[in-house]
Amino acid sequence: MEQRDEEDFAEYFVARRDAVRRSAYLLCGDWHRADDLAQTAFVALHRRWRKIRDRGALDAYVRRTLVRAAIDESRRPWRRERFVDELPENAQLGDGGSGELGEAVANRAALLDGLRRVPPRQRAVLVLRFLEGLDVSATADALKCSEGTVKSQTSRGLTALREVLGDTLDDLRSAT
Repeated sequence: MEQRDEEDFAEYFVARRDAVRRSAYLLCGDWHRADDLAQTAFVALHRRWRKIRDRGALDAYVRRTLVRAAIDESRRPWRRERFVDELPENAQLGDGGSGELGEAVANRAALLDGLRRVPPRQRAVLVLRFLEGLDVSATADALKCSEGTVKSQTSRGLTALREVLGDTLDDLRSAT
């Protein structure tokens, strides 16, 4: 790659790495895996950097690569997680006096835990639609599927999330 291309890529990487890492975390729920997914997305972008003509579409390319990497990783047998009712270290939120902050953290943790339990494709649609703020057509473009698929996956994903969250959903609604 030429020096100017390397500089352009480095500039893009510095500007977008935190946002891509956060999106990856929302997809997988683990910061270490999020780092791996973000790295995979940026490596793929670096390989294709010279061939990408529309520099305005870089975010879409990285987002699509990120979602595909997350789905691919979730299909690998050694990456499948087993959820348990109780954490091994019995880590719980303490009564440190800040009720609102503790509540917000608990609600966020419940939502992220619920997202982890939703199937990968549905999770990707939910993250792109509601956390990344994409509309139906942009989500369909990012996932290379039809708008009808996005709508059905959104519906199924929300239903699955509601089932997983159960009583926690009422707590989340009352907190907002």
